[in-house]
Amino acid sequence: MSTPGARPAPQASRRALAVDALAGVGTFAVLLLSLEWAVRTGKVNAALIPAPSLVAVKTWEIVSRGEILAPLGATLYLLAVASVVACALAVAAGLLMGRHPALHALFEPLLEILRPLPKPALLPPLMLFLGLGDAMKLTVIGLGVFFPTLINTIQGVRGADPVQIDVARTFGHPPSAVLLKVVLPSALPLILSGMRISLGLGLVLVVVAEMMAGTGGVGYLIIDMQRTFQVARMYAWIMVLAVLGLLLNHLFVRLERRAIHWALQAPA
Repeated sequence: MSTPGARPAPQASRRALAVDALAGVGTFAVLLLSLEWAVRTGKVNAALIPAPSLVAVKTWEIVSRGEILAPLGATLYLLAVASVVACALAVAAGLLMGRHPALHALFEPLLEILRPLPKPALLPPLMLFLGLGDAMKLTVIGLGVFFPTLINTIQGVRGADPVQIDVARTFGHPPSAVLLKVVLPSALPLILSGMRISLGLGLVLVVVAEMMAGTGGVGYLIIDMQRTFQVARMYAWIMVLAVLGLLLNHLFVRLERRAIHWALQAPA
């Protein structure tokens, strides 16, 4: 007999997750089969939307021949460098702005002007100032990654338990130690949520920047395939991006669970 408020058995929880996963995969499979049927029966123009089976073949060709390595490496390099630098700056700025109201009041007007601005709109002026190279791409990606992480960091810092902060001060810890040992761990769940949002935005922006610059990366190949009417290969590269986004999100979720496992545990 189960006790009220008891946690569900791990085996039952895993079974429920497996059922949900199978339902999602099944729905996706049905949609793909429906599209395959529609293309093969002529209900959908195959010149615009090729059959999923053909896209799968082209994707396998790209992967098996090693064509994926150079463009995917270029895209991941830009995303990784911009994300690491922007997130580090955002966390540092968020800790200071969250703890010091004077700094927040000083920078909030600039923050509220730049934050809602669509970052792709900055591409034309950035191209004028920085050219079409990596500097322009890293800048626009970094701007897109910076603001969600900054906002979440500020909110996380402001939500830190004042009792814990007072206890740390009572034991004689300096402000820097309080910030790093009490405030930062308390704000970490929100910070990581902001980084996860930023990861998706960063992937979008790196593809857009590569399309606009016309140099290197998966984004450039997608637009190049469209211009040369290689529609099936265009969709194959889009599929590569979809799998990449899925894998990056999965890896980040696993890292997030390890980093803040204490915050994700359900109360007994």
